[in-house]
Amino acid sequence: MRRREQREHVFKLLFMTEFNSTEEMPGQLSFYFEGMDELEEKDQDYIQEKYGQVLEHLPEIDALLEGTSKGWKTKRMNRVDLTALRLAVYELKFDGEVPVGVAINEAVELAKRFGGETSGSFVNGILGKIANGGEEAAAADAEDIKEPEEEIPAKKAFTHSEGKIVVVHKREER
Repeated sequence: MRRREQREHVFKLLFMTEFNSTEEMPGQLSFYFEGMDELEEKDQDYIQEKYGQVLEHLPEIDALLEGTSKGWKTKRMNRVDLTALRLAVYELKFDGEVPVGVAINEAVELAKRFGGETSGSFVNGILGKIANGGEEAAAADAEDIKEPEEEIPAKKAFTHSEGKIVVVHKREER
């Protein structure tokens, strides 16, 4: 089974948690996996492990989502959008094996497939802010970097502006 398919199953299990109590979920998981023909044990193990890992980090994930999505508490979000966001934020922040672009793209695709008309753009916007927020934090730390000992060519210079490092292309004087 490909990662995309595994991710979709994790998404579906996470979505199920929105409508079932913690006590009901073990039984729901059993029903879910029993209904899947030709599921290899390694795939089921991967799906269950990732599902459990997302649930372990849910408080941190939801706090990040609420801090990023101005005016949108997780309780107000569409459940499909929220589930896609939770899975993607887990992959962005806690799963070092998934590249940023893949996590965002897969979440957007899940939101488009299972969500409403604007789900894809909503999910993309939130995840874009989260992904860029990480870069901005790294750039803010760049203030501690010393000036290079070698001279930067006249065509380029680096400047620090509001927590971001910006490459400035200077015109050569004639």
